[in-house]
Amino acid sequence: MKITKYLIFILGALGGLLYGYDNGVISGALLFIDNDIPLNSFTEGLVVSSMLIGAIIGSGASGPLADKLGRRRLVLFIAIIYIIGSITLFIAPNITILVIGRLIIGLAVGGSMATVPVYLSEMAPTELRGSLGTLNQLMITIGILSAYIVNYAFADIEGWRWMLGLAVVPSIILLIGIVFMPESPRWLLEHRSEQAARDVMKITFDNNEEINTEIKEMREISAISESTWAVIKSPWLRPTLIIGCIFALFQQIVGINAIIFYAPTIFSKAGLGEATSILGTVGIGTINVLVTIIAVFIVDKVDRKKLLVTGNIGMVTSLIIMAVLIWTIGITSSSWIIIICLSLFIVFFGITWGPILWVMLPEMFPTRARGAATGVATLVLNIGTLIVAQLFPILNNALSTEWVFLIFAMIGVLALAFVIKYLPETRGRSLEEIEYDLRLRTGAKSK
Repeated sequence: MKITKYLIFILGALGGLLYGYDNGVISGALLFIDNDIPLNSFTEGLVVSSMLIGAIIGSGASGPLADKLGRRRLVLFIAIIYIIGSITLFIAPNITILVIGRLIIGLAVGGSMATVPVYLSEMAPTELRGSLGTLNQLMITIGILSAYIVNYAFADIEGWRWMLGLAVVPSIILLIGIVFMPESPRWLLEHRSEQAARDVMKITFDNNEEINTEIKEMREISAISESTWAVIKSPWLRPTLIIGCIFALFQQIVGINAIIFYAPTIFSKAGLGEATSILGTVGIGTINVLVTIIAVFIVDKVDRKKLLVTGNIGMVTSLIIMAVLIWTIGITSSSWIIIICLSLFIVFFGITWGPILWVMLPEMFPTRARGAATGVATLVLNIGTLIVAQLFPILNNALSTEWVFLIFAMIGVLALAFVIKYLPETRGRSLEEIEYDLRLRTGAKSK
C-alpha cells in the first residue's frame, strides 16, 4: 500500500477527529464555564445539546448535498464551518454567543458524521472496507482523548475558552488536507466519467482486475434510472432505512454519550476532585482509543452482528454491576469501581457498537442514495444524542445514579434484541452485491 493511500484515508477521517473533540471537550469545559457564565441544570444541558441541534440540521442537509456536490467539496465547506464555530466559542462573552457557537460547531459535526463514513466506505476495497470504515471511529476516539488531555492541561487555569477554541487547529489541517484528497470513485462514475473513477481507484485498489470488477458492478447499479429522491422514498428501501435509523438511535442511547459528556460530573459526584475527575476521563479516553485500534484489525475477520451482540452483553453487564454496587455500598464508597465499570463499558462499546455503526450504515444503503440515506440515519442518531445530553443532567438530579445506569442497561437489552432480529450481515460483500441483494429481497425492479 502506498503512502498516498494511507494519507487519503487518514485525511478523509479527520472530520471524525473533530467530531470526537467537540463531543469530548465540553465535559471538562462545563466544570469551569459557570465561573464566567453562570449556568443552571437547564442551561448546562442547553450548552451541551445546542451542538446536537446543529448536528441534526447539518446531518439532514449534508446527505443530499453529498450526493449533489460530491463528498470532497462538502468536506471543504464543513472544515470552514468548524473554524468559524471554534473561534466563536473562544470569544463567547455570554450564554447566547456560547450557544450560537455550539450550534455552528454542530452543523459541521452533523455534516462530517454523515459524509465521512460514506466517503471512506466508497473509497475502500471490499476486503478492507470494515477496517478502513473503522478508521472514522478511531479518529473520533482520538478526538475525544485529545479533548480530555486538553481539558486536563488547562484545568489549573480554568481555561475553558482554550479547551473549546483549540478545535480550530485540526479544522485548519482538514481544510488544507482536503485540497489534496480525491473524490469518491462512485460519485465520479455517477457525475463525471468512468476514467475519472478509475484514476482514483488506482490509488486505493491493488490491481486492474479488482477495479474492472468493481466498475462493472457499479455500472450495473448505475444503469437503474432512479433519482436519489425516488430511491429514498421507494417502498423497497423503506424497511432498510428504518432499520438503519433505529440502529443509529440505539448507538447513542445505550449510554455512551452520558459517559462522554458527563464523565467528570459523574466522578465529581463520586467524591473525586475536579482535576482528578478530568484525569479519570483521560484514562477512559485512552482505553477508548486502544480498543478501537483493536477493532480496526478484527472488524473484517468477525461477522458484524456477532461483534454487536458481544458488545451489548458486555455493556449491559458493566452497567448492572455498577448500579448494584452503587446501590449497596454508595456512590462515594465506590468511586474506583465506577471508573472500572465505565472503562469496561468503553471497552465493549469501542470494539463493537462504536466503529461498526459507521461501517455498516453506508454498506446498508444503495449507491444512488447512499449519502442522503446515511444523512437521514445520522439525523436520527443526533436526535438520540440530543435526548441523552438534555435529559441526563435532569435524570441524574431527579433519580439516584444507579437508576440512571439501570435505565441505560434496559435500553441495551432492547438494542440486543434489535440486532439479533433485524440487522443484516454485510461483511465480505461489495457495496453493489449488498444493494443487489436488497433489491431482490424487496422485489425492486431495474428500470
